[in-house]
Amino acid sequence: MSNSPNLTPTACAQVCEAWIEEFGRAIHAGGARDIEPMFMADGHLRNLLVLGWQICTYTGATEASQQLAGAPTAFKPRQLAVNHHLFEPHHVKRAGEWTVECALTGVNDTGPLEGVLRLRQESDGVWRAWTLVLALCAIEGSEELHLRASPPTQNGRRSFSGPNWKDHRDQGDRFDDRQPDVLIVGAGQAGLAVGARLKQLGVDALIVDQNARVGDNWRNRYHALVLHNQRHVNHLPYIPFPETWPSYIPKDKLAGWFEYYAEAMELAVWTSTRFVGGEYDEIEKIWRVTLETTAGTRELTPRHIILAIGVSAIPKREPLPELAPYQGTAIHSADYVAADVDRFPSAIVIGTGTSAHDVAQDLAENGVNVTMVQRSPTMVQNVEPTAQLPYVIYGGSLSTDACDLITVGTPMALYKTSSRLSLGVAEELDRDLIAGLRGAGFRVNTGTDGVSWQLMYITKGGGYYFNVGCSDLIIEGKIRVVQHADIQRFVANGFELTSGELVTADLVVTANGYLGQSEMVGKLLGDSVRTRVGAVWGIDSDTQELSNMWMETPQEGLWFCAGSLAQCRIYSKYLALQIKAKLNAVSATPEV
Repeated sequence: MSNSPNLTPTACAQVCEAWIEEFGRAIHAGGARDIEPMFMADGHLRNLLVLGWQICTYTGATEASQQLAGAPTAFKPRQLAVNHHLFEPHHVKRAGEWTVECALTGVNDTGPLEGVLRLRQESDGVWRAWTLVLALCAIEGSEELHLRASPPTQNGRRSFSGPNWKDHRDQGDRFDDRQPDVLIVGAGQAGLAVGARLKQLGVDALIVDQNARVGDNWRNRYHALVLHNQRHVNHLPYIPFPETWPSYIPKDKLAGWFEYYAEAMELAVWTSTRFVGGEYDEIEKIWRVTLETTAGTRELTPRHIILAIGVSAIPKREPLPELAPYQGTAIHSADYVAADVDRFPSAIVIGTGTSAHDVAQDLAENGVNVTMVQRSPTMVQNVEPTAQLPYVIYGGSLSTDACDLITVGTPMALYKTSSRLSLGVAEELDRDLIAGLRGAGFRVNTGTDGVSWQLMYITKGGGYYFNVGCSDLIIEGKIRVVQHADIQRFVANGFELTSGELVTADLVVTANGYLGQSEMVGKLLGDSVRTRVGAVWGIDSDTQELSNMWMETPQEGLWFCAGSLAQCRIYSKYLALQIKAKLNAVSATPEV
């Protein structure tokens, strides 16, 4: 029955309501033995701060039921019901399987919660949970400021003497008379998103960034840069991008929005400020931090630090040993701005990731003779429609909130399955592109091991390219591709191939990637903290979540927020709730 889309919305709602009613009785009156039969044997339970202050996925009916039954009474969800307002229950295909899906609403002692339930009917005719995701929405009594009752306006009367709103704002942002509860390092999408969330929770947070202006992390990148996914996926919390904007946002437009966003959300941001270092005081439970500002050195003692420095934090600018003989100009792709055909009429780009392709295309389209050097096969997909397949639920009839909840409602195991299934569709859609690239000598990774570009991103932060024109130039022969294995050696003016051919260049751009966030931990906080924290990003095999992301790390008071604009929008909420709970000393669990 569940293997075809033949259930009406009414029937779907009845199936969900019946399961929820039985689940409510089992979780409060029964035990694990009562809950376990309600899950598929390979079902998944994802907890986002509901059953405890963790973000964690439990796989298998036995483990899921034990976690639900063993949760403290205060944490157990109650009053669960179908949330018809977010979206109606429906029959939909997820990860290749037909399932009845609905949004949930409920509460526990901490506050309101939401979730997503997916049911499948098994051979015995029983509907069982394939996935159940429960997420905390708010902490009761500490709701977001914009949701609280506004004070009376006193008939609009005001005083014309003393400081005005801007004066109070400027004074507060200086932190002359207090310490911030939270110091956020980085004013990109991650820092701004979590800063806005904390602001709405009434948490005193300061954002610092070494750039001169908010948005410079995008503004100062290469001239032609445009986002590779569409506007409707990328909104920041509370203020969506205008509908009048282009589908693919140019980097300068995004940079300007970041600057506006920080002002509109009244975020305290210190630009031209470098985080020198910090140490954690285990007795006082505070960080002792040194900052370098335009006004001099400043010492602060926040309780929490959030590193919002990006998935790829530090460019690998160390010269490649093989380039030692080369006497021309060599730069990292992070330092590339725009083509200059008069100074550099020929160029070599080492690498075939996104940055390498964008740099090569910019050079070639501005008259530079370009050679790309490929070290390993690279996944390439057309930016439309193929690369947009993971975002298919966004931009339609569902709200961004609904799409975000459905996204959160997809445990990593299903995410992997969906990604693998999409590879076949992608290869068919891009058949001509792949054939053309192979004909031009470019080695294409089509995901034969089941690894999609999404999994490449969350495991190593790259290794793919969305074709916005560079692949066409390669196929047309306007950009030459040379395999690194065919290079005999680099020489003063280029490199020599094993065939004896000399390839010359006035400029070499090394697009050999970035160091991870753990490298930045060592640089800013020392190797002992880096060792204590461990891996940052990549999939944690125990939690089935991203390692040390959006959760407090093994180093007390240290957190990470990073990823795409959508990831930052979604998960900044849960990070901020955890910090608010700690500052409030919410005591429903021993971890807080």
